[in-house]
Amino acid sequence: MSQNFLPVEDQLAILKRGIVELHVEAQLREKLEESRKTGRPLRIKLGADPSAPDLHLGHTVVLQKLRQFQELGHQVIFLIGDFTARIGDPTGKSETRKPLSEEDVRVNSETYTEQVFKILDREKTEIAFNSTWMGAMSATDLIKLAAQHTVARMLERDDFKKRYTEGRSISVHEFLYPLVQAYDSVALHADVEIGGTDQLFNLLVGRQIQKEYGQAAQCVLTVPLLEGLDGHMEDGVLVGAKMSKSLDNFIGISEAPSEIFGKLMSISDELMWRYYELLSNSNVEQIAQLKAGHPMDAKKGLASELTARYHGANAAKEAFQRWQAQFSRREVPEDMPEMTLQSEAGELWIGALLKDAFLAPSTSEAIRLVKGGGVKIDGEAVTDKDLKLAIGEYIFKVGKRRWAKITVV
Repeated sequence: MSQNFLPVEDQLAILKRGIVELHVEAQLREKLEESRKTGRPLRIKLGADPSAPDLHLGHTVVLQKLRQFQELGHQVIFLIGDFTARIGDPTGKSETRKPLSEEDVRVNSETYTEQVFKILDREKTEIAFNSTWMGAMSATDLIKLAAQHTVARMLERDDFKKRYTEGRSISVHEFLYPLVQAYDSVALHADVEIGGTDQLFNLLVGRQIQKEYGQAAQCVLTVPLLEGLDGHMEDGVLVGAKMSKSLDNFIGISEAPSEIFGKLMSISDELMWRYYELLSNSNVEQIAQLKAGHPMDAKKGLASELTARYHGANAAKEAFQRWQAQFSRREVPEDMPEMTLQSEAGELWIGALLKDAFLAPSTSEAIRLVKGGGVKIDGEAVTDKDLKLAIGEYIFKVGKRRWAKITVV
């Protein structure tokens, strides 16, 4: 069905916001012009292997770019890599990654397909599974696909090159991953594929393979990898590992509203502006106005917007009120975790207590927190790393927002 599209330059201005690379802008402009002329929406592909059951805000950066394509009238294809997940994406890995079982893939796929519609328009999204065509591919077809790329080109990829140089193993099946991902673009007749910056090599292989199969090469658009909650400034540069569940620096989009709100209120001001750029619906002018005001007001606005996006306006309002009560008025939360710990000879060293209560990952980190003034007991900061707590009940606050009621027995 034909439809009206915004002028090409207006579309490009929206689509280029917050991206890292675009291959190739002139070709995307041509595709948009042809789309506007014919009324045919472009086919926009995003592939996601269901390697974990839950999505976090880092995943949503690319999903929101998909949503922009939808709002501009284009067709979005969310591809579940149920076949490629059984290979295991080697991107950024220092060793061969273990493939997922069929049951893991099934469970994670169901969760993915539900969570993405917190961002994407369900009515305007096509869900595809690459097992549909890869499962039916013959050995002859797979060999034909493998013949379209060389080992030398594969070794241009940074992680492969590093492992090869250092003498670490690379399994043959790992070379198939970029080729299968590329063939997905052939099967779907993708006009554009988007992904994180760590996927650039794979996406560019897709351009090449489409040409080998007689199709016009897709344009490739990459978005930044979102820094986790511990992102901070060093020498004027924002640094920090990417958001990851394994690093425990993430905000899951299915977490409780109070958790989402509280975690966002705990980030640095510099990281907040990064999140505004990549996650917020605020435009450039609105963000500039916020920067002219107080950072705390801007942070409350960001936390409210993102909490409401995944849980609704009422839940966001309630989360704000709870945060206000706990932190602005210094009130103690009612639903903090509780734990009972066994003492030795009637007392327990604070370093061991913080570690055993999961308030610090190790005793050395516990000592660092105490010496840095990051631990409060019953509302009073403690800095004595040798402190021993007698039998009794204590309210702990660690960092800006972690609370626990600890009973020493």
